[in-house]
Amino acid sequence: MSRYIAGLISQGEGLTLDFKHSITDSRKIARSLVAFANTAGGTLLIGVKDNGNITGVNTDEEYYMVEAASQLYCKPEVPFEVVKWEINGKTLLEVKVKPSRRKPHKAPDKTGVYKAYIRVNDENVVASPVQIKIWKAEKYRKPINILFGEPENALIDYLKSHQTITIEHFSRLGFISVSEAEKILINLTAMGLIEYSNLNNEDHFSLRSPE
Repeated sequence: MSRYIAGLISQGEGLTLDFKHSITDSRKIARSLVAFANTAGGTLLIGVKDNGNITGVNTDEEYYMVEAASQLYCKPEVPFEVVKWEINGKTLLEVKVKPSRRKPHKAPDKTGVYKAYIRVNDENVVASPVQIKIWKAEKYRKPINILFGEPENALIDYLKSHQTITIEHFSRLGFISVSEAEKILINLTAMGLIEYSNLNNEDHFSLRSPE
């Protein structure tokens, strides 16, 4: 077996890696494509079970299903690259998706309603309204001038000694309304000073890690 593929499989499914035994529904694959594009990018290994066992696929059929997912069910379309691997007489596809600058990408849910998905651990979940607002602020942002007053300074001081904070907690900490707390957090995220994350379906913010 390729050392590279063996290394991927040994990682197990996670934020940037998903296994698919086969493709039976392009719409379901579309949700994986947009989740990767909306988050940190990632790789779909098609022809691999959840437990890491290689089953192989019909490459032509699977490729066209991925292509249909991208072109027909991702809005806007999600670009992808495919590498075909032959492992122990079985064929699997490595579908690679880069993080997108055209967020949010959307795909249909089980009822056909188009929604934006993000990757959380090894799952594709619907992006929260706050995440949508952050993408909008990043996409259409103009120079943002924030005067650091007591709420902002209290926020930064708090995050220096705590991992994350929620909107409601910041509202209480800064003695401001929830809507004002949300606005400040979204602007600071769009500026790149803090980071957004979805933890247990709740919006959290943390200081951006130094690169």
